[in-house]
Amino acid sequence: MLNSLRKAAKITAYAGGGLLGALALYGAAALTLSRIPVRRRRPDGPATVECFILSNGVHTDIVVPVRHAQMDWSRLIAYADTPAADASMDYLGFGWGDKGFYLNTPTWAELQPRVAFEAMFWLSTTAMHATFHHRPAEGPECVRITLTRREYNRLIRFILASFALDRRGRARHIEGHSYGRYDAFYEAKGTYNLFYTCNSWANAALKAAGQRAALWTPFDHGIFRHYR
Repeated sequence: MLNSLRKAAKITAYAGGGLLGALALYGAAALTLSRIPVRRRRPDGPATVECFILSNGVHTDIVVPVRHAQMDWSRLIAYADTPAADASMDYLGFGWGDKGFYLNTPTWAELQPRVAFEAMFWLSTTAMHATFHHRPAEGPECVRITLTRREYNRLIRFILASFALDRRGRARHIEGHSYGRYDAFYEAKGTYNLFYTCNSWANAALKAAGQRAALWTPFDHGIFRHYR
């Protein structure tokens, strides 16, 4: 009996040590790789399209004009999909992430261990969170960027490729879910995990658009450090 308890204690100690080691390695990689910049490509024309990088302190959204000559997002994301249905909003923020986390965890206090586990280990599906805004105010958690037409076109393609559209090319609205009066959720493609988070997606969007970004980051501050 005593030997069995000792073996169990050793196994627990090894498992705990392994977990702590993995977390330390993950943290070190996030800290190191997020500091390595991916420089903005040389602009291929006049930068005229005003966009924003917006964080709520945890998630990063890419905010674009609702209507532009290159894309009218209101044809994909209807104002009527949000509780307010306020068509006066001129900007639209996109944030990709784990569907279970998005829909079941409106606040950190409501985070369930099962949801967190599934999100981290490739066991859940994903969703796109779309939020209408008036022009965002620049500040510590909101950065304005201007894109050329070609850069914006690449960003449009990246965002569209993240949606799980229906056969008619329409966004698949997840009804009955929103955080407030101006947002809605939609089915998305891809798998959320420890190495490709909501902030990794936003970072990849910036890379696609030829903007400054981190080599890799799972956290919002890994993006914003390159704009401060």
